[in-house]
Amino acid sequence: MVATCESRRSVFRRIAHQQRVEWPAYDSTPLYDRSSLSGLESDVRVVSSVWFTHPNHNSLEQLVCSIPLAYFRFEPHDCYGSSTRYEMDTLFRVFMLKELHGWQHETSLVEYLDSHPELCERLGLESAPNQSTLWRTWNERFTGNIRETIQKAARTILIKAQNADVAVPREPERNLSHRGDDADESVPNDQAILDKAERVTDHISRVVFPAFSLNRGEGCEIPENAYWGLQTYLGLRENLAANEGARSFIHESTRERTPLGHGHRDQIRDLSIERIREMYRQAVQQLINELARTEEFFRAGIVAIDITEDDPFTGDRTGHEDEIIGTKEKTDEYAYQWATVQLVGNAVPLVLDARPVRKGESRKEIVKDLLNSAEELVHVDNVLMDREFDSQHLLEMISQRGLSYVVPKRMQASEKAQAKRLLQRGQDRYETDRKLHLGKNEWHETTLIYRRKENSEHDDHRQYSVFMSNRGGGFLSEYGHRWEIESGYRSIKRFMAATTSTNFGLRFFYFAFACLLYSIWRAVDLLVQVELTGEYEHAPMVTADNTLTLLKKETGIG
Repeated sequence: MVATCESRRSVFRRIAHQQRVEWPAYDSTPLYDRSSLSGLESDVRVVSSVWFTHPNHNSLEQLVCSIPLAYFRFEPHDCYGSSTRYEMDTLFRVFMLKELHGWQHETSLVEYLDSHPELCERLGLESAPNQSTLWRTWNERFTGNIRETIQKAARTILIKAQNADVAVPREPERNLSHRGDDADESVPNDQAILDKAERVTDHISRVVFPAFSLNRGEGCEIPENAYWGLQTYLGLRENLAANEGARSFIHESTRERTPLGHGHRDQIRDLSIERIREMYRQAVQQLINELARTEEFFRAGIVAIDITEDDPFTGDRTGHEDEIIGTKEKTDEYAYQWATVQLVGNAVPLVLDARPVRKGESRKEIVKDLLNSAEELVHVDNVLMDREFDSQHLLEMISQRGLSYVVPKRMQASEKAQAKRLLQRGQDRYETDRKLHLGKNEWHETTLIYRRKENSEHDDHRQYSVFMSNRGGGFLSEYGHRWEIESGYRSIKRFMAATTSTNFGLRFFYFAFACLLYSIWRAVDLLVQVELTGEYEHAPMVTADNTLTLLKKETGIG
């Protein structure tokens, strides 16, 4: 799908309404002026972070052609100083295209432009420049600083597109190395990243783990950190249960005494669900306090609420029917289910709270509980949920809290009929206001947004998805952030210890502790990125395994 006037307006309107974003940078802060390349880099970062969240924006070239450059003064960065056939803003876009594709020579760029005349037209080119003109532009007309800005801008766009699940022509470099004769700074290498991560992880572990307590009384020979060390160790190995892990832990630990598997499980079983959640929230509060020291962490944002399943339970669930409740897809399998609320969007993806799901609990009750926790920790602007949360009473509760929401709607007869009419008209998108009955002559007002799926395998009304939002269709682009919670679940489950126990508290603790390890990893990554590069990108610089290995060391394993 192509960018339209409407889609571009939607993007820039969203940017303008973001309270924590100074854009355009040259106009909103005295740090920059109209010729500041740092201001230009900031503006590219702001626009690209929102651009790819719009459902119509799945092309890097669209963004290259649409980035506002009319306000920027290129004259101080133009070594020619006299009028030429090609304007600097046009050449800036052309070389961003070259950097996005990673072409080493201008010849590849010329061939690409020659074969895409419609792109030349969007770039404002009557015809593609020849190879020698482009070579002279890059090596003689551009200053070294503007060359570096183009490289940084292209890397930012690649990362923002990749974060939004948009196809990119190449993998972005983890750190941008300076190319050119004026380069005099080195970028962080793997060892520098590890050294910084070790120091940050050491500090974070000392801040976070004290929030967890087993309440064992005085005179215990095995320190509490040994239990958290064992739990972290279990997270380092896939499908490792407590008994086997405890035996290996003895040999790898530098401690004189370590927990045995059954002792570890007994201590965890004594913790109530309420106590586990209380400790978890205290730990996340400590994490947020540390992150809030940086300008890159905003104590506000978009949250996604979802439910995930544990591995299918294959044993006897007699007596546990209210806890091992089945799967969301209504199969013949049974599984424990856990609900989470997680920061998504441009924020660091912390899991703010987690809770078990029991039989008979309403989705409204679950969402209200998780939002209570989230709003104690951060300022929530928008709530994203899956279609299982499309209850009108739940949506009314969110609206009453002053929050916006985006949630897919399960298609009933009226929505299917409307989708068929849209298909006959060849219409890709449609919005209509709807009142949902709450009972006793009370109604919840929402907006239904029909959106046609690109490359759908269906040839009927199933080509369309229907979303509901209490802020209109302009917020629909934010729903693309919800995929981050699924990505997070994959990492979280990788950090979970294996068990066949039916003890509800033990099962939930394993999941909650895995959520904490995941959140620590993402927090460490943000702090390391900020210290080494001065900015934060969603693509992690520090790996999860590195973080867990360092946590293992800090909690007492050699």
